[in-house]
Amino acid sequence: MKKQSNLSRLLGYAGRYRYLVYASWILSVLSALIALVPYWYIWRLIQEVLSIAPYFEAAQGLTHSGWMAVLFAVIAILVYIAGLMCSHMGAFRIATNLRLATIKHIVTLPLGAVEAFGSGRLRKIIHESSGATETYLAHQLPDRAGAIATPCGLLFLLFVFDWRLGLLSLAPVLLGFLIMMAMTGPRMQQKMKEYQNALEDMSNEAVEYVRGIPVVKTFGQTIFSFKKFKGSIDRYQKWVIAYTKELRTPMMLYTAAINGVFAFLIAGALLFTRNGVTADFLLNLLFYIIITPIISITLTKIMFQSENAMIVDDALQRIDSVLQLKPLEAFHSLEHPKDGTIELSHITFSYDGKTDVLKDISLAIPAGQTVAFVGPSGGGKTTLANLIARFFDPQMGCIRVGGINVRDIPKEELMNTVSFVFQNSRLIKASILENVRMGKPGATREEVLAALENAQCTDILEKLPQGMDTVIGTKGIYLSGGEQQRIAIARVMLKNTPIVILDEATAFADPDNEAKVQAAFSRLSQGKTVIMIAHRLSTVVNADRIYVLEDGRIVESGTSQELLEQEGLFRRMWENYQTSVQWKVAKEA
Repeated sequence: MKKQSNLSRLLGYAGRYRYLVYASWILSVLSALIALVPYWYIWRLIQEVLSIAPYFEAAQGLTHSGWMAVLFAVIAILVYIAGLMCSHMGAFRIATNLRLATIKHIVTLPLGAVEAFGSGRLRKIIHESSGATETYLAHQLPDRAGAIATPCGLLFLLFVFDWRLGLLSLAPVLLGFLIMMAMTGPRMQQKMKEYQNALEDMSNEAVEYVRGIPVVKTFGQTIFSFKKFKGSIDRYQKWVIAYTKELRTPMMLYTAAINGVFAFLIAGALLFTRNGVTADFLLNLLFYIIITPIISITLTKIMFQSENAMIVDDALQRIDSVLQLKPLEAFHSLEHPKDGTIELSHITFSYDGKTDVLKDISLAIPAGQTVAFVGPSGGGKTTLANLIARFFDPQMGCIRVGGINVRDIPKEELMNTVSFVFQNSRLIKASILENVRMGKPGATREEVLAALENAQCTDILEKLPQGMDTVIGTKGIYLSGGEQQRIAIARVMLKNTPIVILDEATAFADPDNEAKVQAAFSRLSQGKTVIMIAHRLSTVVNADRIYVLEDGRIVESGTSQELLEQEGLFRRMWENYQTSVQWKVAKEA
């Protein structure tokens, strides 16, 4: 099957605006050809000046030729502007539809896949990659049409007066074209891909670094936290310097070639006038000296168009990397989850299809119970919780929520059944009312206020100038990590789902906020199935059941008392935890 060209793909997003794109090409060609007409009148003007010199008072057509040159130059500009208006309208529509198609596809993807992609990388693809297509369609394609038309008109003008000077004018063009092909070949396309990869990596690391600043401050990780971000900057710097040095020589030769047309013309003029200078030859030489700069401009346009075509090709490949991600399969059942029970049967999961993160896990959580997942880092605790919320689908096994396979529950209904409180809950730049109301868009102010009170947020509202109508992130109004957690808990309370997953939700809260967050959790957990993921073991001692995960397997389960009575991983973790909380900073004598 023949691969669809990038241009055909882009025009597929244009709809009826594709005709504006076509019109822009036609207008650009007309503008390029009309722009050559003033040179014809300039030639006539020089011809008359040479024919009547030194009796310039005898001139009859100088004014007419001058004004006609100006008129056609203005017409060419107006036609070009009309072409740009058409191309921009079409390009904006295509870029908008491309962004919408990408975002609509992202909405269908599992949340885990989106998170794994990286927010910085994803944002760069949505905005900058689609933006690259806008530049290509709005400017490069019309200019390419004009750049193709200009040499056709130039060939006529170059050979109609003096074919010898015309050939000399084309010699540097051929040389420059050969050098340009060497710079813009397949190797250049690979280099452009490497360049975009370096930019994307730097963007992603910058976003992740900024988001991780609270953690950096909490644990005092300075140079270590900056290492990955700095590494991406260093790699970009090293690549750019090496690439610039590599292109330095060919770019110098190209610039010298396309601007060396005067050297060829002067050498030819000296050769052709060995037996004397005629008025006709001088007229033609002056005309060629005036018109040949168009050649270098046209060649430079073609070179940058080749570069932009490679940028667009790379941009579409990056957009495809998102569009090719497969949405979660949906087999919607007519039944609905009847309660908050959770059943996992022989679950095996791998992120890369090679290494199993979870291995043959089976467990059952009755409705209304509070359970905890604990264990060493990398044991699979968060991954297991993500599978219950269907951030991913397991390669093997079955997950049931309320007696229904999660694959058969529509995504919207599953999100209304399972709520998540992450360790780094994020709020949007909006009022607290709007942030909480995201859990239940149709909620009244009274319902939102009740949720905030139950989430222990009263002290937050009291210190803000407009209470829950205060917009976060403006005029210096910001909330601490613990305060943001409580707002996020209020959102979950308002949503009122039968299942709640708490993923290290108090990890970075200060003691005062932690006490309030724990009180909010107590209110939130009433009558619900709660899954807690924690490293701080004191937060899970009252759980109805604790599952200890290590290397993707459940190695122990039971109440905290039962687990402490037997020799095992939980007991060792508890002893280590008790030792750590007794640590004190020694004072210098």
